[in-house]
Amino acid sequence: MIINAPSLANVSLMEMGDTVRELIDAGVDFFHIDIMDGHYVPNLCFPASFVKDLKEKYPQVTAEVHMMVDHPEDYVRQMKEYGADWLSFHLDSTRFVCRTAKAIREEGMKAGVVLNPSQPVSQLAPAAGYVDYVIFMAVEPGFSGQRFMEGAMERLEQLCEFRREAGLDFKIVIDGGVDYVTAKKCVELGADILVTGIYMQFRQPDGIMGACERFRNTFGRPKPDGCRG
Repeated sequence: MIINAPSLANVSLMEMGDTVRELIDAGVDFFHIDIMDGHYVPNLCFPASFVKDLKEKYPQVTAEVHMMVDHPEDYVRQMKEYGADWLSFHLDSTRFVCRTAKAIREEGMKAGVVLNPSQPVSQLAPAAGYVDYVIFMAVEPGFSGQRFMEGAMERLEQLCEFRREAGLDFKIVIDGGVDYVTAKKCVELGADILVTGIYMQFRQPDGIMGACERFRNTFGRPKPDGCRG
């Protein structure tokens, strides 16, 4: 099944509570939460305590936390205490990729690493056996609302091929510029989770409820025969 993972970075802070409630009412139970420190990326997005607030109010949802921070190993214990279920970090944000991924798993969370557009898929090799998922960035990290980058599909195909050849089963998450056209192509190649937002749920003419229903109608079933994932 393809998971719809709305990115809360696309939501106005003035509307956050109402939007999260509307997404949950529409059947969403998996949220993508960006934590930015203003150093790894030139932007700030959500304090770590946002994860705690979300999980205290809606403990039934899965909080997938994407850390765009320097030294992510320093955040692992705190994220566990705040209720993160899945926790990812960028390959070039720490010198201790395998150690950090292992620490995340030891805390009982799913461990993920993030592959930037400028990084070859081969950089995953040393850590691939330590992670449960890989976030494939189809835009440069740090700002929401960007367009899906040219050449990203070819790189995604390489990532899916790497997973098959390595005999691994990590989930592939597509983050950035997802619309209905790119989403279908990503799923055909083997993507498992789509980080959605500005193109999928928010500002749609039929509202969040209608957009989520269209997502389920399109992707809310097992991958069709012939898909590569």
